[in-house]
Amino acid sequence: MEPLTTSYPLKYSVPKARVFVVFLSMVLCTTILCLLQLRFFKPKIKDFYSFEVKDSRGRIISLEKYRGKATLVVNVASYCQYTDKNYIALQELHREFGPSHFTVLAFPCNQFGESEPSSSQEIESFAKGNYGVTFPVFHKIKILGSEADPAFKFLIDSSKKEPRWNFWKYLVNPEGKVVKFWRPEEPIESIKPEVTSLIRQIIIKKREDL
Repeated sequence: MEPLTTSYPLKYSVPKARVFVVFLSMVLCTTILCLLQLRFFKPKIKDFYSFEVKDSRGRIISLEKYRGKATLVVNVASYCQYTDKNYIALQELHREFGPSHFTVLAFPCNQFGESEPSSSQEIESFAKGNYGVTFPVFHKIKILGSEADPAFKFLIDSSKKEPRWNFWKYLVNPEGKVVKFWRPEEPIESIKPEVTSLIRQIIIKKREDL
């Protein structure tokens, strides 16, 4: 007589194998989805030129238009002990090095001694009429506190230096990274070498790309 055999192990092994295959497929699909998400949906790292701001008339302006330049960003005020000296120096700097490879970007702010009380358009007219500025003067913003403008907040976070008065200056390289800052009392002569160095790098890179 042949020994009795049972099919129970076979009956139960088939469903277990199927469950294992399904589980393995789910793990594989999840892994692939995660990799695709990292590859295609990775959040873009912000730089200064990736922000949008408003011009003196309240129109949205993309700072992307200044990418590739050396940029000196300044919080300005019309009624400050540093107003005359700084506006004159900034315009001289802009005239000497701009506009192809360098620009000054002025952001009025009334948070320091309430020395910028006028409207944005009045501020722009004041700067152009009294100092002949040819660089952009943007919409009046806040640069401190919870309502700080995101673009200016980026400068502060990047440099770890928060303005304590009007006419703080942040030098931004062509890639949108902060490379140096100056306080309002520092002479324009201390800024020129840094600007010159950045412009030289820009020109060399353009020649190499030709």
